[in-house]
Amino acid sequence: MGWPVAHSLSPHMHGYWLKKYGIEGSYTKEPVPAVKLRDALQSLIDNGYAGCNLTLPHKEEALALMDEHDESALQAGAVNTVVVKDGKLKGYDSDGFGFFENLKSQHPEWKGDRVVVIGTGGTARSIISTLQSYGAEKFVLVNRTRERAEKIAESFDLDADIRDWEDRHNALEGATLLVNSSCLGMTGQEALDLDLSALPVTAGVCDVVYKPLLTPLLQTARQRGNTTVEGLGMLIHQGRLGFRNWFGIDPEATAGLWAEMRRVAA
Repeated sequence: MGWPVAHSLSPHMHGYWLKKYGIEGSYTKEPVPAVKLRDALQSLIDNGYAGCNLTLPHKEEALALMDEHDESALQAGAVNTVVVKDGKLKGYDSDGFGFFENLKSQHPEWKGDRVVVIGTGGTARSIISTLQSYGAEKFVLVNRTRERAEKIAESFDLDADIRDWEDRHNALEGATLLVNSSCLGMTGQEALDLDLSALPVTAGVCDVVYKPLLTPLLQTARQRGNTTVEGLGMLIHQGRLGFRNWFGIDPEATAGLWAEMRRVAA
């Protein structure tokens, strides 16, 4: 469910798994305006659904509409995965799980000495919380609204350097990992204007955007020799959490699935 939701590739992924594991079901895209979110979520219960995923702009609003919360949702302050059980809605946030599984697979030698995060929405919160739990030590938070970055630093008790948007280029100095957690650079969205000149070539560069597959940020990073982590893998791995909770099966991120997802994302 989202508004808009036409861009989502999740139906291809879950459709692939439903077929692979012989589960009778379907995964569809439902355009839901914000004013209809409460009713749409109630319809999951009324009509016997296993659950749903939520995308923009519903993830933060949905937090208050859940009957129960997984710790991941509370940490992120957002819900992107809803599970229906015993007539109740339980909210999860799979961004952190998906991000880290993808990071491990594409950049296993990542370092958390100085992590620069662009954007401070629910996705950023989930990523920061997860990286912190795996030993990341220093964060640099860059956002157009400084107050949002300050709130995240306070809520997670981070050793954080808060940078204003105008100082985003210089914020890359000494970074070991750069994460674009915003929608900047996504097809149809505003471009991410970020000069990588100050970024060490040894730093990993991650983008949560998966459409286009290779964002301008990742293209530039690859050209200068940085290890890059594509957003498509985050989508695939976060999908595993939902599928597991809906159907009791932890689906595999196989080469066949990757090929299918690259085909539909291209």
